[in-house]
Amino acid sequence: MVRRAGSADLPLHGGRVPKWLAERMTRLGAVMSQAIVQHYGRDELLRRLSHPFWFQSFGAVMGMDWHSSGITTSVIGALKRGLEPLQSELGLHVCGGRGSHSRQTPQELVAIGERIGFDGAALAQTSRLIAKVDNAAVQDGFDLYLHGFIVADDGKWVVVQQGMNGERRQARRYHWLSEGLKSFVDEPHAAIEGHAHGNIVNLTDHRAEPSRRRQLDVLGLGPDRIARELAILERESAAVPLGDEQQSLLPYLVLPSHHDVRPYDVVTRRLHGNLAAAAERAPTDFSELLLTPGVGARTVQALAMVAEVIHGAPYRFSDPARFSLAHGGKDGHPFPVPLKVYDETITVLKAAVHNARLGQDEKLEAIKRLDDQARKLESTASGPSVDDFIAQERRNSHLYGGKTVFGDAVPTPASTKGRLRL
Repeated sequence: MVRRAGSADLPLHGGRVPKWLAERMTRLGAVMSQAIVQHYGRDELLRRLSHPFWFQSFGAVMGMDWHSSGITTSVIGALKRGLEPLQSELGLHVCGGRGSHSRQTPQELVAIGERIGFDGAALAQTSRLIAKVDNAAVQDGFDLYLHGFIVADDGKWVVVQQGMNGERRQARRYHWLSEGLKSFVDEPHAAIEGHAHGNIVNLTDHRAEPSRRRQLDVLGLGPDRIARELAILERESAAVPLGDEQQSLLPYLVLPSHHDVRPYDVVTRRLHGNLAAAAERAPTDFSELLLTPGVGARTVQALAMVAEVIHGAPYRFSDPARFSLAHGGKDGHPFPVPLKVYDETITVLKAAVHNARLGQDEKLEAIKRLDDQARKLESTASGPSVDDFIAQERRNSHLYGGKTVFGDAVPTPASTKGRLRL
């Protein structure tokens, strides 16, 4: 896996995740994590969490605001709640969180280490050092306010932390992965998400190694000599401005500030592949499921997008907005969260994972085939435009138990003529 996976601009969003969504995110996040571990192992889940585009898509498919910084807080919180009862099964532990919870990370790691058997004190030191690197060694105008540390029983870990620039109303997310990490101060990040603004001081860049050495040398000069050298540097820098070519910048994905999902936010051929796979595989793989009261084609469509988050290759997450088309968004964009569909998605996944643990993996394999089929069909499949798809979902939202932070979806004149099965 590429350790520097890119970056994205994340608009800051205020408010809280409503209880009705937080509880569902907890259940869906847990069962999707179980499915990934069941198919690919625990290390692969850690790798996925260290991939910034996958992480954003993971939050979008769970009904969060698809483009916002709030995905980081809500996903870490959902995993912390959802994986806690599964610690003995998965061997994964989620520490930290936002604000005061982030400062409790070292104590949590020590306690887990004493219980499980790894060196919790060493990981606590790692946690503190990572926070220091992203707050001090990388001076990019973003102050850390969230620190999530996910650790496995064997001591492997991933860190997801986020900084805020209140003046610009933007956030930057930093991803770390223990796998392949050779140095905490020499290009350690799995990825950094956020738009570049002005001159960035990144002392973790490999090209800054001479600078790090020189800083240690300078400390031996004494305060008076340092003050004289600093005055000289300030006079010289005033005459020679720093150019863009001198900055160390990562490639980044810009996530826009607009709330609504627009056609250019979605790779349409992938959406058509998802929809075509749901239509083609449902009669074959889900015939028994479709006879269950309340379960129908709309649920299989959502499962096709969930299947891609579980099984998809990294390059397929360049359009996180597409995954919000599975379960909508809490703010009503792209459409209200269809609670009945959401609940059926969780029910189907839980049954598939439960059966797979008993050696009966037919249902879990059927979900995987949705992703396989979507990739095969996307080059030839046709379907509605993004705008038409969203408009249809909005019209039918009340039939699916649509809900937002503003209340329940209500029928519109165009949506009262017929009822669709989930």
